[in-house]
Amino acid sequence: MGLFSFIQEIAMDLGTANTIIISDDKIVVDEPSVVALDRGTNKMIAVGERAKMMYEKTHDDIRTVRPLRDGVIADFTSCEQMMRGLIQMVRKGSRLITPSPSLRMVIGVPSGSTEVELRAVRDSAEHAGGRDVYLIFEPMAAAIGIGIDVEAPEGNMIVDIGGGSTEIAVISLGGIVSNNSIRIAGDDLTADIQEYMSRQHNVKVSERMAERIKIHVGSALTDLGEEAPEDYIVHGPNRITALPMEVPVCYQEIAHCLDKTVAKIENAVLSALENTPPELYADIVKNGIYLSGGGALLRGLDKRLTDKINIPFHIAEDPLHSVARGAGIALKNVDRFSFLKR
Repeated sequence: MGLFSFIQEIAMDLGTANTIIISDDKIVVDEPSVVALDRGTNKMIAVGERAKMMYEKTHDDIRTVRPLRDGVIADFTSCEQMMRGLIQMVRKGSRLITPSPSLRMVIGVPSGSTEVELRAVRDSAEHAGGRDVYLIFEPMAAAIGIGIDVEAPEGNMIVDIGGGSTEIAVISLGGIVSNNSIRIAGDDLTADIQEYMSRQHNVKVSERMAERIKIHVGSALTDLGEEAPEDYIVHGPNRITALPMEVPVCYQEIAHCLDKTVAKIENAVLSALENTPPELYADIVKNGIYLSGGGALLRGLDKRLTDKINIPFHIAEDPLHSVARGAGIALKNVDRFSFLKR
């Protein structure tokens, strides 16, 4: 892109937990999908990491919002403001001489989105400054980001576990042959941990603390062998007396508490395989199934799924950024990729 270009091109993975923006093949924004607003004027105070630091710590004049729930826009106005704030971050780092160049955008969306939900994403993008807005389904973007030739006449299966939704898709010849999109993902694992800590240890933990527990000792298996993480010390108030507590948590008990939700993801994968034509099924058995998204980082998940389904599961090289990287590649090929939605 030249210095005097009037069109800025960005690819965006608009996620429930994190939003990632790629411009000029580089990740320029990787921020939590949170926005802080003034309660009186509804003006944006902070966005991304700064807003997340305020999350669950605000007073009456400030509200922090996660505009996306279950992979789709739940709060249209705050989503638009969040996108505007994140795009502003890109422009601050840009060398463009025009104050606000036209934006061409490719945005990753869940494959189970309804027409209304797709329209909401497109409208938010246009209000935030997008002129040409293309939408790409997240599993397709993840497949491109992993390096799969999506236009080849063979079947590949992607399981993209994000914050709000898990996208399972079989891809062949540049299209999604069968897909299963469930509203169960990372946020549900976090909620399971919150509920477990309250019930089992009588300690109140915030959403952010539950997320930290998931990162430090989250596991899909009760036996991780040598890869077992150290116990994590949780601080919080007693649910009944409100006195401070210090509770060590081990990965085995978290694996037990996450078991039901992980089993739902397993069943969704099996359901997608049931609807796969036999020829493509044979390709999937040969190629294995690819895991992407933040949920792919849950310890032991690939081994548990491999043992359950008898097909090898591979974790993408950079699972958190697969969708964004794929959207970035699609941005360069908007004329060639017929599966992009305008």
